[in-house]
Amino acid sequence: MEVHRLAVAGRQPEIARKVGDRVCRVWLRTSRFAAVEAMATATLTLGPDAGSFYDRGWARSSTGRPRPALEDYQQALTMYQQAGHRGNEAATLTSIGRVYDSLGDRQRALDHYHQALPITREVDNRAGEAATLNNIGSVYDSLGDRQRALDHYHQALPIMREVDNRAGEAATLNNIGNVYDNQGDRQRALDHYHQALPIRREVGDRAGEAVTLNNIGHAYNSQGDRQRALDHYHQALPIRREVGDRAGEAVTLNNIGLVYASLGDRQRALDHYHQALPIRREVGDRAGEAVTRYNIAMVHQADGELDQAIGELEHVVDLDRQVGHPDLEADTRVLEQLRQERAERQ
Repeated sequence: MEVHRLAVAGRQPEIARKVGDRVCRVWLRTSRFAAVEAMATATLTLGPDAGSFYDRGWARSSTGRPRPALEDYQQALTMYQQAGHRGNEAATLTSIGRVYDSLGDRQRALDHYHQALPITREVDNRAGEAATLNNIGSVYDSLGDRQRALDHYHQALPIMREVDNRAGEAATLNNIGNVYDNQGDRQRALDHYHQALPIRREVGDRAGEAVTLNNIGHAYNSQGDRQRALDHYHQALPIRREVGDRAGEAVTLNNIGLVYASLGDRQRALDHYHQALPIRREVGDRAGEAVTRYNIAMVHQADGELDQAIGELEHVVDLDRQVGHPDLEADTRVLEQLRQERAERQ
């Protein structure tokens, strides 16, 4: 760090870029995202640098700021393409795809992943190939194509093990667990999550650890084991705050609210939803905001507070329209039912 600071102060871009990129890559593996962003930004004061743009994009993406991340990745991509760095080009295409996936733009995500995959094979980057296969699987899972998702995950997993990418192995196991969870096979999901969790702790992947803890909590909640669900959510929440994962923090707060609502503790549920809501807005997650507002509406409905429930659902329907959410029709029906119920009471 001191060498980098002195290089920036002394206007020595070559040293600053070399040291900064090496340090940032270590920090990224241990979820030190704020430190990465600060170092990459300092390096960029000396002029454009593809590695610094890439590192900062990774840090920003990991802390729930997809739009600034995309700007950094696009800068890196152009520079890598101009320099003919095919391996770095593939890595950046994969990262851009990951950001589009987080924004819900599945087709753009797939487009970038499918550009990256043949390049990873061309340059014999087995680790990159596995990561891209894993990401393609994730998109297919989001699209509801579970079989294609599993096909790609099962291509990725042995490559992750072959190249001894323990972090990638854990991510793939976690993702396979997600598919089984989405299929309602909670036990298979938990089996894979419990394989992933100790690996994530072993490699110091704090952000990934929080993701898996959150997923385990979701699986237990789906099984009706509320206390185990809360235990895992409450382990995940401080880690998400520690690593600056604002989007993930909102997800976990929302999930804790759901557990309390199912336990009949509506005040605690509202407390957690109201912590999640401003974070959803802050990170621009309109689909997530709609989910949390819907949950708030359901608590108000259960308490007989129809005006508040209707107000929230009006926001939900508006957000559904903005993002093209598949629940638009169902949420509109619920809104109309509540309006009718209110009219009958008056």
